[in-house]
Amino acid sequence: MAWQNWLLLLILLSSMVPGLIIFTLAESNRGWRTALNLCGAVVKMILVLVMIIGISQGQRFAVALPLLPGVDLVLRADPLSALFVALSSLLWLFTTLYAVAYLEDSPNRSHFFGYFSLCVTVTIGIALAGNLLTFLFFFEMLTLTTYPLVIHRGTAEAMAAGRVYLLYTLTGGLLLFLGVVWLYVLVGEVDFSRQGLLMPLLDGHRPALIGIFCLLISGVGVKAALVPLHGWLPRAMVAPAPVSALLHAVAVVKAGAFGIMRIVLDVYGLPLTSGLGLLMPLMLVATCTILYGSLLALRQDNLKRLLAYSTVSQVSYIVLGITIGNPLAIMGGMVHLIHQGIMKITLFFCAGNIAETLGVHAISRMNGVGRRLPLTMGAFTLAAMGMIGLPPLAGFVSKWYLGLGAINQGEGWLLVVLVLSTLLNAAYFLPIIYRAWFREQEGPWPKDSGAMGLWECHWMLVVPPLLTAAISLLVGLLANSTLSPLAWVRFIVTTRYEPW
Repeated sequence: MAWQNWLLLLILLSSMVPGLIIFTLAESNRGWRTALNLCGAVVKMILVLVMIIGISQGQRFAVALPLLPGVDLVLRADPLSALFVALSSLLWLFTTLYAVAYLEDSPNRSHFFGYFSLCVTVTIGIALAGNLLTFLFFFEMLTLTTYPLVIHRGTAEAMAAGRVYLLYTLTGGLLLFLGVVWLYVLVGEVDFSRQGLLMPLLDGHRPALIGIFCLLISGVGVKAALVPLHGWLPRAMVAPAPVSALLHAVAVVKAGAFGIMRIVLDVYGLPLTSGLGLLMPLMLVATCTILYGSLLALRQDNLKRLLAYSTVSQVSYIVLGITIGNPLAIMGGMVHLIHQGIMKITLFFCAGNIAETLGVHAISRMNGVGRRLPLTMGAFTLAAMGMIGLPPLAGFVSKWYLGLGAINQGEGWLLVVLVLSTLLNAAYFLPIIYRAWFREQEGPWPKDSGAMGLWECHWMLVVPPLLTAAISLLVGLLANSTLSPLAWVRFIVTTRYEPW
């Protein structure tokens, strides 16, 4: 087996093996657990960097593993999968560092970090899936590895949220399974590298193709939190902050959005999706989700629930870019996969710091938080401004390309949607920032764990949001750099999708 094939397996094993070992460790064995987590995350980043360099130089990475007679798990790295792998690997490193400090005194840490590592392994598997069957396998495994994280606290509220999570995700998984099986019956194995495979079926199997598309999009749309399939996401916010960050920025929601990209761009292709009249309905779902999520965010007083509804809105920018179908809009949607992940993980890190350090969960109790936690609120402010779309932050770059693509495609009405969404983003983020920095504290905090040396709280809780906030600024400032996410997305679109 060539080293390129071994590399894909090593990328998976770099988080799977530490996770399996961590399950066997005693709760008191904190040093080994931390070392395994961080070493696995660093090794994965190095391997992913080697893979990205290889892809940019034209090298091929693929491997097939027997699953059933005549059925293989196919792993393949292409520029689009590398984009998702890079995001997951980088944010796993930051989330691991954060989670070690966040859960320092919590029970069942080996259980948590074991599933945490397996969740990232499965997410990487989704990104590297070379065909639809492999994608289905890892997509369903994602539900099984994230459920224990959602219910980690073991409270009645957490268990209820877990039941809702399973109800939604297993139903979505069933729909996806039916769609995959139906398509397999029609054409056999659907390889992501074989574009245009379904186009010959347009005349004779049009109703079937429409039905399959609806099943596939509904199946992945649950995890992407498309309205009306989003109900599980706010309920899942009872999970610890590292889990919330993982669900929103690294794994579940991003896996759903990535699945929509694969289905529209690689399984069906834009010409066939358009020929079936399916792009406009999906575009309308995306626009409704963008506005509806923001409107619900306006009504929230719990900070994490507000961020959850913000995710419902923001992730649909990715879907919107794909459905516009213009190369510029596709670039805007794809790059938002990275930009939204970096900004949203910053916000959840900060929400976790505020809750753990001061016991504050409600926005109405955040008066003066910026004076007690200036570093945390500085990072929060930067990420929130990026979510609003202010230049030169990452969110502005995404919205700029979405707007340009909409104009070039003759869908100028979408500019109204983008402007309304931006105003709504500002309407629910700016009052938080104002409260934190400019209003006087009202009474003592519910708790105050106190500063730790030079830091406002544990340094491992402060450094990750500072780094991710800085990245959200840098990827905006350096958007035209050859090393920026936008440059990689441009490479993806121009080499793979622009001819469509």
